Amino acid sequence: MMTIRVGTRGSRLAVAQTELALGALRKAHPGAKFEILMISTKGDVDKRPLFTMDAKGIFEKEINEAVRKGEVDFAVHSLKDVPSDLSPELVVACVPKRASPNDVLVNDKGRKLKDLAAGSLVGTSSLRRAVQLMKARPDLRVKPIRGNVETRVKKVISGEFDAIVLAEAGLTRIGMKDVIVERFRVDEFVPAPGQGAIAIVCRRDDTKTVEILRSIEDPRSRAEITAERALIEKVEGGCRFPLGAVAISKDDEMTLYASIFSADGSRGIRTKTTGSAKNPETLGIKVADELLSQGAAELAEGWRNAVEEWNKKA
Repeated sequence: MMTIRVGTRGSRLAVAQTELALGALRKAHPGAKFEILMISTKGDVDKRPLFTMDAKGIFEKEINEAVRKGEVDFAVHSLKDVPSDLSPELVVACVPKRASPNDVLVNDKGRKLKDLAAGSLVGTSSLRRAVQLMKARPDLRVKPIRGNVETRVKKVISGEFDAIVLAEAGLTRIGMKDVIVERFRVDEFVPAPGQGAIAIVCRRDDTKTVEILRSIEDPRSRAEITAERALIEKVEGGCRFPLGAVAISKDDEMTLYASIFSADGSRGIRTKTTGSAKNPETLGIKVADELLSQGAAELAEGWRNAVEEWNKKA
C-alpha cells in the first residue's frame, strides 16, 4: 500500500493527537503506512492572546491548505480549532472517540479554585474561561497566557502564575494529568464547543481516504459536536466572544449545556436542553434560538472594548 501523508502542527499535543488517530487507523488497516508532516501555522508563530487576532482558523488554515493542494492526504486537528466554514473542497471526514470535554485547574500547591488566596494570579488562553473564573472568584487576578500546554504548566511551577485553567483532554494526551488539582463540572464551568474532540480533515472528492477515515469514526462523538457546532454557527460565537457549549449524550437522549456572559461578568445566560441524540443539529439550533431570545446578541456587543482592555494586560 502507498504511504499516506498526514499533516499536523508540531506541538507535543498535536503530534500526540495525530499518533492517537494513527494508532486507531493502523488497527483498522494493518497494512497502511503513514508519514507525518509537521506544518507551522499562524497561531504557532504569532504569540498574542488568541482573542486579539481577528482571524478564524489560526491553528489550522495552513495545514488545511496543504490538504486542499494535495501536499498531504489528511490533517489531524483539535476540533475546536476548526471553523465551521471550511473550504467546500474539504470535509471533516472523521471524528474519533472524544476525550473528556472538561476544563481543569492546575497548580503545584494542590489548591482547588475555592482555596486559592485572594489576589492569586490565574492564567488562561481563553476569554470563556477568564469570564467564568472572574464570575466564580472576583477576587482573583486573571491574565492571558500563551504557549503550548507544557510551557503553560512550567509557568505555574516556576511561580509566574499561581494557577492556570486548561482542557483536561490536552493534559491527558501528553501524559501530564498528574498536575490536575480540580476538574470543573461541565454544567458549572461550560467548556468550549468541540473541546476534547479530534477532527480529521481530507479532500471531499478523495473517496478512498474518506472511507479509510470513516472506519474510526465514533457516531456518538460526531452527534455531540454536531449539536455544539450548530449552536455556535447560529449564535456566531468565536475566539472574541466567550460562548460555552457542550453536548452529553446517553442512549437516545442528548443534553446540550450552553452559557454566555457579559464582558464584566455581571450578566449571564445559561441554558440546558434535552432532545433526541438522533437530531443533534435541531437541538443545537433550538438552544441557539433560546440564547438569542434571552439577549445573547446584546451581550456580544459589549465585548469589543473588553477585548481591547484585556489585550493591554497581556
